[in-house]
Amino acid sequence: MKIAVFGGTFDPPHLGHLIIAAETVRSCELDEVWFMPSPRPPHKSAAAVTDAAHRIEMVKRAVEGNKQFKLSLFEFQRDGLSYTYETMKALTARYPEHEWYFLIGADMVEDLPNWHNINELTDFVTFIAAGRPGFSLQSPFGHAIRFVEVPQIAISSSLLRKKFANQGNTKYLLPDNVRDYIMKEGLYG
Repeated sequence: MKIAVFGGTFDPPHLGHLIIAAETVRSCELDEVWFMPSPRPPHKSAAAVTDAAHRIEMVKRAVEGNKQFKLSLFEFQRDGLSYTYETMKALTARYPEHEWYFLIGADMVEDLPNWHNINELTDFVTFIAAGRPGFSLQSPFGHAIRFVEVPQIAISSSLLRKKFANQGNTKYLLPDNVRDYIMKEGLYG
């Protein structure tokens, strides 16, 4: 199977994430995309991230109904910070029969040189980078990156958190069942 891991905090997951995953499945002929919330992202403080149980529930709701989208709690089975290198090394060891990809937005391409063990990671994982408004797709790791065209939709999790905090319009920016959960649980203000 060809599987792309889509890691992130998903705080909250939104339609941009789902569009990227759907376009990637089609254009890269993937079998599945595993949405993998990070329990402890190394680049964010614990206080800046919504509780993992809420983020897991939101991703679960966001991917339901699409047989090619899976919620993976693989990183929650490990201790410590969530580095892509360790995660992908463990996945490739556990499932050697699969062909592995790691899905990122264009906003992350420029930051790849700062990733933990990036040179070793590119030896066994191909990155799939989805275009995003205002970001370059240039990288010294271009040999290990497959670029995909996706509809340009400028939605971000940080924008949504601000909109919820300020009681702004969030309709049509994330799945209704995720939006309903956020409102019911009083997340983001």
